[in-house]
Amino acid sequence: MSKKVVTLGEIMLRLSTPNFQRFVQSDSFDVTYGGGEANVSASLCNYGLQGVFVTKVPDNPIGQSAINHLRRYGVNTQYIARGGDRLGIYFLETGASMRASQVVYDRAGASIADVAVSDFDWDSIFENADWFHTTGITPALSDKAAILTEEALKIAKSKGITTSIDLNYRKKLWSKEKAREVMTNLCQYVDVCIGNEEDADTTLGFKAAHTDVTKGELDLSGYKDVFKQMKEKFGFKFIASSLRESHSASDNGWSALVYNGEEFYHTKKYQVRIVDRVGSGDSFASGLIYGLVTGKSMADAAEFGVAASAIKHTIPGDLNHATLKEVEDLMKGDGSGRVQR
Repeated sequence: MSKKVVTLGEIMLRLSTPNFQRFVQSDSFDVTYGGGEANVSASLCNYGLQGVFVTKVPDNPIGQSAINHLRRYGVNTQYIARGGDRLGIYFLETGASMRASQVVYDRAGASIADVAVSDFDWDSIFENADWFHTTGITPALSDKAAILTEEALKIAKSKGITTSIDLNYRKKLWSKEKAREVMTNLCQYVDVCIGNEEDADTTLGFKAAHTDVTKGELDLSGYKDVFKQMKEKFGFKFIASSLRESHSASDNGWSALVYNGEEFYHTKKYQVRIVDRVGSGDSFASGLIYGLVTGKSMADAAEFGVAASAIKHTIPGDLNHATLKEVEDLMKGDGSGRVQR
C-alpha cells in the first residue's frame, strides 16, 4: 500500500494575467487554483502516493470548483470542511527579464481563517498516515488557523507520524514579531523543517551571513551555520532549504542544501528558464517528502526534490505536473528538453 501524506492549509483561486501582461493592460485572467499544502498534496499523488488535503472552503460553487480541481489530480478531499463566506483569491502578474512578478492578495475573511479544531475528525484523517505537512502560511491567516495548525501537529506527533513544515513567511499576512512568536512555538512539534534563508531569518531569527539572493551568488557557509543553530534549538531530524540564485525574473540557478545533524549535502545545480516560479518551493518540499517517506537516503531525497522543482519552473499554474519518470530521468542527467517520441 502506498504511503499516506496528509497536508493542511488554504487553497485559493488564482487569477493571472496572460502572456506576461501587466495588471493594468490585461482584459482577462487565466483561472486556476493553488496553495502551498494543496500543491504538495497534488505532487505526491503524481508520484503514486496517497495525498490527503485538509482545509475549509465555502459551501458554494467556487469552493466546489477548488475541490474538483484537486480531485482531478487524485487528491483525497473527503475531509475538507465546508462553511464560511468565501474562497481566498490571489492575483498574479508574471514578470520577465528584469521585471519581477507581482502578487496581490484578496483573501481576508476566507473560510479557512474562520476555522475550529472541531471542524475535523483528526483520528480519521490521520488513520494509517505516514506523514503530516503544513506551512507557515496557514497559521498566518488567523489566530484560529494558528490554533488549528498547532493542534494538528500535536495530534500527528502523538500518533508517531513524521511532521514537516515549510516556513514560508508572507509579509503581507503578518508581522515578523508575530511570525516569530507563533512559528517558534509550532516548531517544537516538527521533525523536518523546510525553508529558504529569508524564512529562517524572519520566522525563527536565524540569519545566514554573507548571503544575498539578489546578487545571484551563494555562500553555503552561512546556511550551514544557520542549520546548526536550528538543529541545536529545535532538534529537527532534517533541515532543508532550496537555494535560488536570481539572475533575473526569467533565469535562476536552483539547488538545495539539506542537513541531518551530521552531514550537509548540496545538490546538483540547475539553470532554469522560468515559465512560472509560483509553487516551486512546494514542489521541492513534496519531492523531498516523497524521497524521505519512501526510504530514500537524504541525498537522493534532496536530489529528487530539486529535480522535481526544476521541472516545475517550466509548468504554468501552481501545481507541479511532473511525473515520477520525468523527475527520475532528469536526476539521471536527461535535461536536454528533446521531443519525446
